[in-house]
Amino acid sequence: MNRNYKAMACSAGAIAIALLSVSQANAQSVAGPDAARISGDDQNTPREGEAIVVTGTRLQRPNFTSNSPMTVVDSAEIRYQGAVQVENVLNRLPQVTPDSNENGSNGSDGTARVNLRNLGSNRNLVLINGQRMLPVQANDLNFIPAALVKRVDVVTGGASAVYGSDAISGVVNFVLRDDLQGVRTDIQYGFSQHQNDNAFARNVQRQANYRLANRNVLDGQKLDVNVAFGTNLPDGRGNVTAYFGYRDTQPVLQGHRDVSSCAFDPAGTGNSTLTCGGSSNNQYGLFDPITGPSADSGAFNNTRDGNRSWVPYDSSFRYNYAPLNYFQRNDTRYTAGAFARYEISSSVEAYGSVMFMDDHTNSQVAPSALFQGYTYSINCDNPFLSAQQGNILCGSAYGTSATQQAYIGYRPVAGNARPRRDDLRHTDYRFSGGIRGQIAEGIRYDANALFSTVLYNETYENDIDPSRANRGIQVVNVNGTPTCKSVVDGSDPQCAPLDIFRYNGISDAAFSYIYAPTSTRGVDRETVLSGNISADLGTYGVKSPWSEDGIGVVLGIEHRYESLEFKADALALQKGTKETQGRFDVNEVFAEIEVPIIQNRPFFKDLSLNAGYRGSDYSNLSKIVSTYKAELSWAPSRDIRLRGSYNRAIRAANVSELFGPQYNGNISAQDPCATATPSATFAQCARTGVTQAQYGRITACPAETCTAQFGGNPALKPETADTFTAGVVLTPSFLKRLSLSIDYYDIKVRDYIGSIAVSQTISQCIQTGNPFFCNLFKRDPRGGIIFGDQGYVVSTTQNTGSLRTSGVDFNLGYLQPLGAVGSLAVDFQGTWNRKLVNEPVPGLGSYDCVGYFGPTCGQPTPEWRHQSRFTWTDAAKVATISFNWRYIGGTNLTNNASDPNLAGTPSSFNSRIKAYSYFDLAGTAKVQDGITFRAGVNNLLDKDPPIIAQGLLASFGNGNTYPGMYDALGRTVFIGLTAEF
Repeated sequence: MNRNYKAMACSAGAIAIALLSVSQANAQSVAGPDAARISGDDQNTPREGEAIVVTGTRLQRPNFTSNSPMTVVDSAEIRYQGAVQVENVLNRLPQVTPDSNENGSNGSDGTARVNLRNLGSNRNLVLINGQRMLPVQANDLNFIPAALVKRVDVVTGGASAVYGSDAISGVVNFVLRDDLQGVRTDIQYGFSQHQNDNAFARNVQRQANYRLANRNVLDGQKLDVNVAFGTNLPDGRGNVTAYFGYRDTQPVLQGHRDVSSCAFDPAGTGNSTLTCGGSSNNQYGLFDPITGPSADSGAFNNTRDGNRSWVPYDSSFRYNYAPLNYFQRNDTRYTAGAFARYEISSSVEAYGSVMFMDDHTNSQVAPSALFQGYTYSINCDNPFLSAQQGNILCGSAYGTSATQQAYIGYRPVAGNARPRRDDLRHTDYRFSGGIRGQIAEGIRYDANALFSTVLYNETYENDIDPSRANRGIQVVNVNGTPTCKSVVDGSDPQCAPLDIFRYNGISDAAFSYIYAPTSTRGVDRETVLSGNISADLGTYGVKSPWSEDGIGVVLGIEHRYESLEFKADALALQKGTKETQGRFDVNEVFAEIEVPIIQNRPFFKDLSLNAGYRGSDYSNLSKIVSTYKAELSWAPSRDIRLRGSYNRAIRAANVSELFGPQYNGNISAQDPCATATPSATFAQCARTGVTQAQYGRITACPAETCTAQFGGNPALKPETADTFTAGVVLTPSFLKRLSLSIDYYDIKVRDYIGSIAVSQTISQCIQTGNPFFCNLFKRDPRGGIIFGDQGYVVSTTQNTGSLRTSGVDFNLGYLQPLGAVGSLAVDFQGTWNRKLVNEPVPGLGSYDCVGYFGPTCGQPTPEWRHQSRFTWTDAAKVATISFNWRYIGGTNLTNNASDPNLAGTPSSFNSRIKAYSYFDLAGTAKVQDGITFRAGVNNLLDKDPPIIAQGLLASFGNGNTYPGMYDALGRTVFIGLTAEF
């Protein structure tokens, strides 16, 4: 134990002694818990007088009341949505902005995550039964067995004093059912059914002579099977519950939907419409000479007839890469686990769990290519090169051993060509165990350990290795046989000649040679050792003189260790992938106190104060980091309760942010200084490193995809955040079944860990000339392109500026009995977003993303979102019918904003996404005791998502839309059966 940690432990002991010396009195329980939703499951309701766990505090007391704004999603809501992926349930909440999900393909890592308040998925902490789920950088909601979720608690605001680092925007706690008696089987089957009747999209595709999607499609099938069984141990001393799960999701291609079957680009005056775009890396073959007589003369293209001849390149040659991309990834998941607890004696209960997941998915995109941006060498005596092509490329040197350099954009789609596939596999293990019990009346202890490991295996298939392609292009005639130079000189005897000078000229042997799969493997580990003592000091008369309940206190210590190891195979290393490893640990002490100040007095039904502190000593930091909170709750009567809180939260950099290797990767962006007619002036482009000779001659980023440099930074310091909340909870006695809460939140994060968005770097440099942004450009010195191995925009991890969000949450639950007709329940959650301000660099301007979407702000952040569910239950409680209304407010395009920090190339077509309403219908019916049937339809009206030009999409944009925010696949149908005996 180091010196700082010893001092922290001594401080915690001093707090305990001081608390035990407080004056004595009698105690009673406080008011009942808040509920933002009416639960449909009796098992969610604690027994009278039972100590319960409320997310956001470690205090366990009878009928404890939450001081933090909280939304609860119960198991009934999951069933009504027919959700087999829990992220889809969370993404419907107005407090959540969709993150990594099943609809992402290009660039996906195969995980599913949650993003509270649009502050990033790395700024909310995900728990299982109050403990960390997995290493935070490897969090994956696929790990959660949806069929065993009892409820999900979503707490707004910082909770670092309670749970440690990462809980800046809040906490998502999955409370799993771990007390089953008997056997429970759940099976569900679902699919998407959509009518492709988008007249605008189909007309644009007809004009481009692209194949249209079939009018009616039924796809995206999902099968989910879960079996759980449990038993109570003799004399009621414990329980063992085990589960097994299988889920299979079938893929959906973008070519199966009107909105995504071509890549839409802006077109017309003022970008007033869209056209089917595509990639200049086309199936016929593009050549852009860098040296030789035709350098800077524009690009040439192989003709469509298969002859060895070139014509000037134009947009008609562009390749439609969209149809083969996945709009929904295939996925196969196996889960298994067990929970157990056993009362050894009246003061010792042992408990533990084991959880396992194996998830296998593929992302798929268009076939690989010899991509522009990589410099290829072509020898002028290449036997595949015709005289016409040779004269253009080499001039008088044609037929000699001279070599010219060129950018090549050749995407083989015929013969043995195959789509690129990223094979992604996560295997997760999680073990926890501990002992807990009562030391004395009112005093409890809990000591536990948590171990988790995430194994990540990735194999990128059907990708062309540019180094091999370069060797395959350099071919000479050996006794009438085209032969690679590398075969002749012995440097690569396996080389196969690559005929790229005509359409469909590549042989099967050449395909086998240039296709070079690469594999990488990552291991993330986390160990958490924790112990705490909690006391209801009212048992010993420690209380306020005006209160009937005593003071509650928790004291604890925690040790956490995290490590990362990333390995690559030889070919991946050769192509630039870097191996890395790193680790850190942290020792912490924490304390929390709940003080009922006044109770059961006029105008003071309850006045309580809650406070907490945590000191964290990180091995990679030079000083202790402190977090703390204070919460005040005042109930003048049983009908109304006012609450407010302040939290100082921190987020220390995770091991990926600290030790991740620097690498170049693709990012959706446009270069305003590219093409023969740049949209930016030379003066503007000169700020980005463009020379006079390059201006008007720079090749555009292919397929609206430029290159950025990403990576970690061991010098990162923690983020800090201040969170304020204030709210009111109404439970009027004249409406006994009504619960209404209104809560204001304000969260500001300083020194946030991230990277400068490439689109923002480009727009800021062009619009403002700020040297900070302009110095992040690294243009390829050979031609100025910001694509490839030497041309990129720096976007590495660093402590940047600040983030701030504020708004108001509304939660309502009401149950109205209807006599012999049954009952009607209403559940409502709504959020008004007031601000979402990003200051990328201190002192260099900020912008507010509320009401906007686009390259700078990313996914839409509407001012208002809500979800309203109306559920009828018959008098016998045999059947239910539930109707849900989801509303997403309208948003405007950042490019059109007057704020120069947001502005970009204006577009009138995508100037606004209108407000969207989706309607869902579901029902359940009890077939017999223990057997319940359910069925439902989501997006009942089969509404298309908004069509957005590809260049206007940012993070988690896919298929010309934002598929996490809007229903991408159209109408979805599900049927399910639960049997419990």
